[in-house]
Amino acid sequence: MDRVITPGPLGGTVPAIASKSMAHRLLICAALADKPTIIACPTTSADIEATASCLSALGAQVTRTETGYEVVPIHAPAAAARLDCGESGSTLRFLLPLAAALGAGVTLVGHGRLAQRPLSPLYEQLTDHGAVLGPQGAFPLSVSGRLAGGRFHLPGDVTSQFASGLLMAAPLLAEPLEVLVDEPIGSRPYLDLTIKALERFGVGVRISTGSMSGRRVTAFVPVNSACPAPPAPAVPPAYASPGTVQVEGDWSNAAFWLAAGALAGDGVTVTGLADDSAQGDRAMAELLARFGAHVERTAAGVTVRPAPLSALTIDAGDIPDLVPPLACVAALAQGTTRIGNAGRLRLKESDRLASVTAALTALGAQVHADDDGLTITGVDRLSSGTVDAANDHRIAMMAAVAAIRADGPVTIRGAECVSKSYEGFFSDYQLLGGKASAGEEVA
Repeated sequence: MDRVITPGPLGGTVPAIASKSMAHRLLICAALADKPTIIACPTTSADIEATASCLSALGAQVTRTETGYEVVPIHAPAAAARLDCGESGSTLRFLLPLAAALGAGVTLVGHGRLAQRPLSPLYEQLTDHGAVLGPQGAFPLSVSGRLAGGRFHLPGDVTSQFASGLLMAAPLLAEPLEVLVDEPIGSRPYLDLTIKALERFGVGVRISTGSMSGRRVTAFVPVNSACPAPPAPAVPPAYASPGTVQVEGDWSNAAFWLAAGALAGDGVTVTGLADDSAQGDRAMAELLARFGAHVERTAAGVTVRPAPLSALTIDAGDIPDLVPPLACVAALAQGTTRIGNAGRLRLKESDRLASVTAALTALGAQVHADDDGLTITGVDRLSSGTVDAANDHRIAMMAAVAAIRADGPVTIRGAECVSKSYEGFFSDYQLLGGKASAGEEVA
C-alpha cells in the first residue's frame, strides 16, 4: 500500500511502543524457563510475532493476550519443526544456535532479503562445535546434530546478534561456553540488552577483557552454562522465570517521533522511555540536543522542540538503527553532517545506505553514500516527490517524518512495510496531527 503524506508539523504526545529488541530476548528466555512467564508487551510487530511463532513451533506455548504474552516453556522440542522467521534477522540469528543447542532437527525459512543476510562466521562456529547445517544463502536451512560448548570466537565488526544467540543458547549445553569477541565491538548496546534479559531470568554473564594472538578481545561466559545433560528430548530448566516481566519502551522507533519534534511544530513528547535503558538508541535525545534542538527529559517522557539545527559528525557503530532518522534531521540542518562507521547498514532489510540516499534525494536532499556511511549537506526545505520504501520499515518511517518539511505531498511506495517493527506507525502519525492517506483513496 502507498501512503500520501500532506506536509505539516507533528505535535503532541505518543506512548513508546514495546521494544522489539527486548521482546525477542524475553520471549526466548521465557520459552526455556522452569515455569510459565507473563510478558507485559502492549504492542507487537511482524518481527516479534515471528519469534513467538518459531518458539511455538519448537514446543513452547506462546499465547498473545490483551497485555502481552503468556509463555509456557518448552518441555520437549518438537521433532522436524519448521521455523518461519519472516523477515526478522534477529529471529534467524537467535534461533539458529538455540535449535542446535536443543538438538532439535528443524528447518528454518524466511522471506525478503533474509536468506542473503550474512550468517558467517556464526555458521562456521556452529558447525565447528557439533551442529550440522544446510548450505548458506538460501532457504530452507536445515539444522541437526547437537551443539557442544567450548570457545566461540567472533569478530567485532559483524552483527552482535551472533554473540547474543550463542549466549542465550549457552544454558542449554552440557558444558561451559565462552564467547570471545574482538574489540572494538560494534552494536555493543545490543549485547548489553541480551545480558540484561538473561539476568532477569537468573543467568549471569561474566565479562573480561584481554589479549589473544595480538588482538584485544572481550570474553562473555554465562555463569551457569554448565547444566546437567538432559536425557533427550527433555529440555533442562535452564532459566528461572521471574513470573512476570515487562518489555520496556522502544527507543529505536521513538527516534522518528523525536526527530519530527526537532524539525517543525510545537514539540513531540514520547512517554514510556527509560532513561537508563541498555538500548543504545537512547542516544537519540543527546544527538538531537547536539544538533541544536530543544530536548527535555522528565519522568513522564522525552520532549523535543524545534530550534535552528547545525551539522554534526556522528559515529553510528553502536546505533545503526538511528541512521535513518538522523539522516532525516541532517538533511534539514545547516552545514554538512557526516554519519560514519555505518557500513553494516548495507546488509539490513535493504542496502540501507543506498535506500536512505535514494529516499532523501527523491525529496531534494543532498546526500552522498560511500562504503562507510553518509555525507549530508542540509537544505532549508525538501520537495514534493515519491519515495520507494525498498521494503524497509525504517525507510518508510524516515520518509514520513521528512515529509513534514516538504513543499508538497510525498508518496511512500510500499509503506505497509512499517508493520515489520511498528504496526501502528501511521495511526500514531495521525494521532500527532499528521496527514497520511492511503494512496488509492487520493484523487
